[in-house]
Amino acid sequence: MFMAMLGEAWHAMGANRLRTFLTMLGMMIGVGAVVLMMAIGEGAQQSIKKSISSMGSNLFVVLSGAPSAGGARSSSGGVSTLNISDADAIAELNGVSSVAPVTMGNAQIIYAGNNWNTTVMGTKPSYFVVRDWSIESGATFSDSDIRSSTRVALVGKTVVDNLFGEDIDPIGKTIRIKQSPFVIVGVLTAKGQSLNGQDQDDTIIVPLTTAQRKLFGNQIPGSVRQILVKAQSDNVMASLETDMNDLLRQRHNLREGTESDFSVRNLTAIANTAADTTKTMSMLLGAIASISLLVGGIGIMNIMLVSVTERTREIGIRMAIGARQQDILMQFLLEAFMISIVGCMIGIAIGVGGAEMVHYFAKTDVSISSQSIILAFAVAASVGIFFGYYPALKAAKLNPIEALRYQ
Repeated sequence: MFMAMLGEAWHAMGANRLRTFLTMLGMMIGVGAVVLMMAIGEGAQQSIKKSISSMGSNLFVVLSGAPSAGGARSSSGGVSTLNISDADAIAELNGVSSVAPVTMGNAQIIYAGNNWNTTVMGTKPSYFVVRDWSIESGATFSDSDIRSSTRVALVGKTVVDNLFGEDIDPIGKTIRIKQSPFVIVGVLTAKGQSLNGQDQDDTIIVPLTTAQRKLFGNQIPGSVRQILVKAQSDNVMASLETDMNDLLRQRHNLREGTESDFSVRNLTAIANTAADTTKTMSMLLGAIASISLLVGGIGIMNIMLVSVTERTREIGIRMAIGARQQDILMQFLLEAFMISIVGCMIGIAIGVGGAEMVHYFAKTDVSISSQSIILAFAVAASVGIFFGYYPALKAAKLNPIEALRYQ
């Protein structure tokens, strides 16, 4: 019985193909828009999560502050107000997992006939723990290299590509940084772009003392540009931020009410805020696209009402030969359901194809998840049944005698 009704519904759809196509069009556009918007939103979320994980977890960065001098203020990091002893003191706080002081600057790097301008960072071995940064090949420098100011370096993938290409193994090669020879001891694993779009792989890392004494100089002995701090867990982030502020103000002899000559930034909180914003935007895009589904459902209801009017005599004949109200109701519900499902399947294909085109032409990350397709399919089917129910009920409640008389 059900299969017979299904066949009748399919036949009714084929009898008016253009009208059926136009009815499905709203559903096709609606489902396609939902799938496309959710794919773009999911892609953006994954890109943000990738950037967050590349930064490191539970991360703080302490920057040299912006003290006033004669009414003029400098930007964060513009004045050296932090030093290695500050980093050592922070490392003693409860909740701290690891600390890495950093000094940095740009320099021209030369190898054979190639050269490249990049960021050179001087730091300690703990930097790789703080940043969750592994080594692809070779090894890191050690604490003895810090004590000896050894001229060794680790290079990022972007530097490798621009100085050595694919055919040369950089390990053991000697490069020149500001005319000083450095031996490459390791290649860093690729991290990609940060949240602000900076290429994290375009860097060279050397021992902190080497950078201070042989590359950038140091007007204030032991001073650093920033201190990276890794907390033990999410639970201690808030209290640790307060403790670091109190400790540094005390060490820098800052009286109450005096402006801090440093700033503490919770990079994890900033990254999570960006992720939450992207998630909200993704949901908003999906909600806006879902309006098209509502419009498609209204279109189904209008066409089904027209179909009931056109087939009034047919309905009367069916009832006259024994069809029950629930049979008529089921017949028209099946027609609305099939229009919705077929439109939904075509819409899914449109959405997936559109997402792939966006990825190819706009070079934007997209993520087509099975959850978004299942959700769009379920909503489309529900819309078809919901908006098809009233026309089906109207058909089922027709008086058989009046239906037979209808011309």
